[in-house]
Amino acid sequence: MLPSCLCSLRRLGAGGPQTPPPQCLQPGGRGLLVGGVATRRNHAPWAGPAPRLFSGSSKSRLGLASGLECDLATNLVGQPLVRQQVMKGVKEFLQNPSPAKPLVMSFHGSTGTGKTYVSSMLVRHLFQGGLRSPYVHHFSPIVHFPHAEHIEQYKENLKRWIQGNLTSCGRSAFLFDEMDKMHPGLIDVIMPFLGPSWVVYGTNYRKAIFIFISNAGGEQINEMTLDLWRAHRDREEISLQDAESAISKAVFENPQSGFWKSGIINEHLIDFVVPFLPLKHHHVKQCVVNELVQQGLEVRQGMVQEVADSIPYFPEEEKIFSSTGCKTVASRISFFF
Repeated sequence: MLPSCLCSLRRLGAGGPQTPPPQCLQPGGRGLLVGGVATRRNHAPWAGPAPRLFSGSSKSRLGLASGLECDLATNLVGQPLVRQQVMKGVKEFLQNPSPAKPLVMSFHGSTGTGKTYVSSMLVRHLFQGGLRSPYVHHFSPIVHFPHAEHIEQYKENLKRWIQGNLTSCGRSAFLFDEMDKMHPGLIDVIMPFLGPSWVVYGTNYRKAIFIFISNAGGEQINEMTLDLWRAHRDREEISLQDAESAISKAVFENPQSGFWKSGIINEHLIDFVVPFLPLKHHHVKQCVVNELVQQGLEVRQGMVQEVADSIPYFPEEEKIFSSTGCKTVASRISFFF
């Protein structure tokens, strides 16, 4: 929960139950092949509250963006460029009542730098229930698309799943995690939903949000950040244009990446390629403090230092950036209490 002195988050519809918009009366979608077995999400005619971003005027939707911006500023450690890029995309998207295309963002960076954290924060502010909302759809290649021999079936089911859910509710979000583990060629089946066409398969999909999450490109981001450090420049001085170019090239040319030779990259269908920078020692210490506060534990500076020091850093000699970001902070704290 954010301090009231820092953020005033206005809850839409707090005065009573809201009538769902007609577009969202039947959330859910068609069956998706999970691990080679066809599954189907079944929902009652009204299975939950409408997406917050569907409610009210563009002004009220921008109020949701303000809450997200405050949350990012307060709780996201060491990623001011991420906050800048994500808020630019979200604000532009929400204030447009009839966007020309869906909002498509791709998060790239090494493990523990905040990619999944930001994506969950975003849907938490825009959708009641966050990741549990019937309008938020999360895909993991290991869980949903594990077998390469079923890729054609996965393609068909994924296309139907997205089409069915966008027909039920145009203001839906689709999160694709671990794109670096996705079978190459699979993700291109959703290309028709990402472009500026008005209608695809009879469905208006331009108010949807698509987020791709990947460790791929992290090596290039880390190298660019190290080059800045060697030149005695701040890591935040990284060129977003250069980073986007390096990331796109890396994932497009990597045969192990879900974006290998992908038309999504080739056709420039991603609106924001967002680089998550490696975290320095003082960022890790801030993560430790945040985790202690969240767990209701006493913040002791000596212990904060010990936890931060126990994490591996790179390069091996200089030890400037955390090798695992803040990913292992929570588990390491238990060793010091």
